[in-house]
Amino acid sequence: MNEISQLLFQAVMAASFLALIFYGVFFVKQKEGLRTIARRTLFATGLLQTLYILLRYLQAGNTPITSQHETIVFFAWSVTWAYLSFRWRYTVKNFGTFISLLLFILLLIAAGASRTINPLMPALQSWWLPVHAGIAVISYGFLALGFCGGIMYLLQERELKSKRFGYFFTRLPSLDSLDQLNSHCLAIGFVLLTLGIITGSIWARQAWGTYWHWDPKETWSLITWFLYAAQIHQRFSAGWRGKRAAIMAVIGFASVLFTLWGVTYLLGGVHSYAQ
Repeated sequence: MNEISQLLFQAVMAASFLALIFYGVFFVKQKEGLRTIARRTLFATGLLQTLYILLRYLQAGNTPITSQHETIVFFAWSVTWAYLSFRWRYTVKNFGTFISLLLFILLLIAAGASRTINPLMPALQSWWLPVHAGIAVISYGFLALGFCGGIMYLLQERELKSKRFGYFFTRLPSLDSLDQLNSHCLAIGFVLLTLGIITGSIWARQAWGTYWHWDPKETWSLITWFLYAAQIHQRFSAGWRGKRAAIMAVIGFASVLFTLWGVTYLLGGVHSYAQ
């Protein structure tokens, strides 16, 4: 089964690379047929990621989200399906190009992490594991969409501000479309992030007898929550839109990444991964 797992992950990497290439060529050529191929390739990537996660589940006997490798793969899976679900309702010009780039970077990082499956710690042997960790990482998937939308907004805003309508101007959506994208992704991601923190607190009460004990990852999760809560508050009370909202989407996602990786390697704590 290990060999099958290795081959399946290689297939995931190959499919994500092809999706990136197809989206990249489409970004340059702007031919509709290329976008269709890229979208179908990304869908295939999502299916392969799902199969890989299921196989890891069968190998480990628990939800595969307890190591660095597994968490990053699950994060990539969340980004992929958040985008694909988003595509059913919204059409954002060349959004897939930026998503496919982020996805491939995440999978490259996952490829560099250890894929060893270790026995699950007693504290993690709970049905709260897939509930809490799953919801939290899926929220990161939608917040990642907001991050990509924020980057696109800043690129387009720079083109318009300079009054030199160059390479990105004709290939990126309007600023209004990107601002709406940011708002929708933020709303979904924030709700899920809040649920992730609440379920984590309930689990902590059962596992350690307290709802909150200021572990570094808990602390940074709360910091991330406050950053996004502040953005929502400012958007609806002070009218923070456009460039400010885009910058906040980038800053908030930077906090997400630090919560995932910075805490593990720099601060430690009970939530740090063994690998």
